[in-house]
Amino acid sequence: MTTVSILGTGTMGSAIAGLVEKSGNTVQLLGSGDTDQPLTGEIVVLAVPYPAVSQVLAQRGEQLAGRIVVDITNPVNFETFDALTVPADASATAEIAAALPHARVLKAFNTTFAATLASGAVGGASTTVLLAGDDADAKSQLAQLVTGAGLRALDVGSLRRARELEALGFLQITLAAAEKISWTGGFAVAP
Repeated sequence: MTTVSILGTGTMGSAIAGLVEKSGNTVQLLGSGDTDQPLTGEIVVLAVPYPAVSQVLAQRGEQLAGRIVVDITNPVNFETFDALTVPADASATAEIAAALPHARVLKAFNTTFAATLASGAVGGASTTVLLAGDDADAKSQLAQLVTGAGLRALDVGSLRRARELEALGFLQITLAAAEKISWTGGFAVAP
């Protein structure tokens, strides 16, 4: 059994916590005021808005060493919804990996909405969680957790693919914000 610590109690953090429990694993769900509680998970999910990541890393950076750290953020300019806030040749996940050289950093869950994680479906298709990272074992552990909850996991490649995942997440968010798609829908991946 794996323990997963989730930093963030919003809709995504809660939906991911539900997946962890559904897969038969243990969850530690921590909010922003829980900074005095030590992390217990071998896997730590950063389920916070991108602007809050730097504060989380400052508070918990040492505790993240040696763990699998899953970045679910989309570095969207939420004031204008017209751009990502990281350079075109970078990603939020690459920045996190650089700040945490002793952690195994992955990108996942940023191209799904909380509702599709909770329901397990996007339209008539199973929800697919896209995973990117440089550590094959870390990706395998996260994929097992996802598939154990009844969803699909798809390894899209190295950590360099986080840039494309963030662009896809950005597109999906802007479409939902413009009410062109539903927050309970989104992109599906056909097998």
